Amino acid sequence: MPTEVISPAATSVRRSRPQWPVPAGLILLSLIPVIFGALRLTELTSGSAVTPQNARFFASPVPVVTHIVSVTVYSLLGAFQFVPALRGRRGWHRIAGRILIPAGLLAALSGLWMSVFYALPDGLTDVPLRLFFGSAMLVSLVLGVAAIVRRDFVGHGAWMTRAYAIAVGAGTQALVGIPWLLLIGPTDVPTRAVLLGAGWVINVAVAEYVIRRGATRRRVAGVPRR
Repeated sequence: MPTEVISPAATSVRRSRPQWPVPAGLILLSLIPVIFGALRLTELTSGSAVTPQNARFFASPVPVVTHIVSVTVYSLLGAFQFVPALRGRRGWHRIAGRILIPAGLLAALSGLWMSVFYALPDGLTDVPLRLFFGSAMLVSLVLGVAAIVRRDFVGHGAWMTRAYAIAVGAGTQALVGIPWLLLIGPTDVPTRAVLLGAGWVINVAVAEYVIRRGATRRRVAGVPRR
């Protein structure tokens, strides 16, 4: 997750700013898929009726259970990596990272598996989107690990920010889709695919803005890249 070398002047400025609004917002955003995931786990473990909508999960529960648990850990714990005071503590950051990276890899890999092998309700319409963003999350995590091995802290933070943005895409998809349902009504298959993609695109765009804003601040403060 985000790691960067910060000058004393920059540190004092950051400490004067509220540190919790961003992680609090990320936690709230993550709660949407976390709640739906908990409901899915309850459905799988409580003997609920098998329907055409959930038959794939009952037929092969391990991938969806793995995905729900890993995404829950990754999205909720990952939000705290955006607290500057915690991120500056190497002990916290390393311990959290050793949990987050495996959780993120499991989330990406299980998501890709489900995209390929589950019979999705909308058929193949949204599979390319799921494969693209799932692969992008996986690549971002791998590049983030490679960057920290090189001690490229800024590059590590950028790639992990991108991975996190993709991981919490389900929350943004809900924020985009629910108003559509309330204001316009039920969606057809192509519209659902567009809304699905929009959630990921919005998150990635925000992540890139945050990454570039951080780079600009470092240039202004004269902070070295590593």
